[in-house]
Formats: sequence, C-alpha cells, structure tokens
Amino acid sequence: MKYRNLQPELMDQPGLEEKEHIQALRGLARINRISASARLLWRPIRRLARQTGVSHFRVLDIASGGGDVAIDLWKRAAADNVSLEIVGCDVSATAVAHAQQAAKGVSPAIRFEQRDIFADTPSEPFDIVTCSLFLHHLPKEKAVELLRLMSKLATQLVLVNDLARGYVAYVAAVIGCQSLTRSRIVHTDGPRSVAGAFTVAEMRNLIEQVPLTGATISRRWPYRFLLEWKARHDV
Repeated sequence: MKYRNLQPELMDQPGLEEKEHIQALRGLARINRISASARLLWRPIRRLARQTGVSHFRVLDIASGGGDVAIDLWKRAAADNVSLEIVGCDVSATAVAHAQQAAKGVSPAIRFEQRDIFADTPSEPFDIVTCSLFLHHLPKEKAVELLRLMSKLATQLVLVNDLARGYVAYVAAVIGCQSLTRSRIVHTDGPRSVAGAFTVAEMRNLIEQVPLTGATISRRWPYRFLLEWKARHDV
C-alpha cells in the first residue's frame, strides 16, 4: 500500500446508535488487549520512572475511546509501585460514559472527560501525554498539529502508539477484526484504519515538521509503531 487512503470511519459518523457504538468499543478493547497497547506505553513510562526515581506521574490520554488502554496502563503501573493520575479525553460522549463506567471501582486516579482536544486544549501541563490509535484518523496537517500540541502539553514524555500502513497489515486487520469481534463497525473500520495509517517513513517526516527533536520511532507488534519523545533530554 504505497499511498495513504484516508476514508471516513463508521465510528466517527454522527448518528451512530449507542448499542452499536458500545459493541464496537468492546471489540476494540479486545483487540487492544491482544495487541498489548497498554504494555507498549507502559515500558517507556517504567523506564522514565527508573531513570528519574519519580514514582508519580500525571498522564493525559488523548482520544481515550472506551478507556481500556488507560485503565490497563494504570493497573500495570500500580503493580510496579508507580502511581499514575490519568485523565482520558475523547470527543464522543458515548465513549466517555462507557470509559467512566469501566473505571468505576478501579481507582479515583482515573477519570474521563468529553473534550475536543483541538478546540478545547487543557490549560495545565501533564508529565506524560499519550495517544493510541488516533493519529491515523487525521489528515497530515492535523496530525502535525496534534503532535505539536502534545509536545506543548508534556513536560517529560510524549508517546504515540499507532498503526503502520502496509499490505500485510491490511490483510491482518481484515482477518483479525473478523475473528475477534462481531461488530460490523470494527469489521469496516479496522481495515480502513490501516489504509489511512502513516508509514514509519511518513511519520519521520511529520516529526520533522513539528519539530520533535530527538524523537524515536520503533516498529512494534502487530504492525504498529511507537513514537517516543522526551521533553527534557537531561532525564
């Protein structure tokens, strides 16, 4: 897949029935769990904690969806004696309500709020700013804007976990989405997401435009990449 093909995804369309939306969120949570999305984010955070000796971080999770990644990230940190205060934000009221329900009984340190990150950017900084599987929804100019926004909000670390475009990744998305969930939304949006994703080479071009000096991009299983940028290079 040489060229990016950004298509509207069903989950982003207005008027989507709540029942279908929640079924899709649950299907995506299953895929996130199997692909270890939270683990991808946790490893660099754990490394930062060990390098700095800091055991508490405030985290902003942009486009948090159903909240499963943020909740799993908090649990991984707690198991390793690292305290995370996580704020997840998403433009969808349905997703935020679902995430809030999922976080009940886990920890008051996890909260979710409805927010369009571009129109309503938080005024306060966070130690760490993360984003999982959202960048591929955006045109190139908006992707650069999001990365720039994340770099301004983060005092220590920016992490972006997203899909890497490719033919094999596309086929895997078709098979995986059909196998792991009954959601017709995920069946359609999964392959579309891969078709609209950036390649690692395209991501390197984007971070030069921000710029995110010193950022690294590494390939991750399955057909993912992880962007890491330290806001403070002395840590």
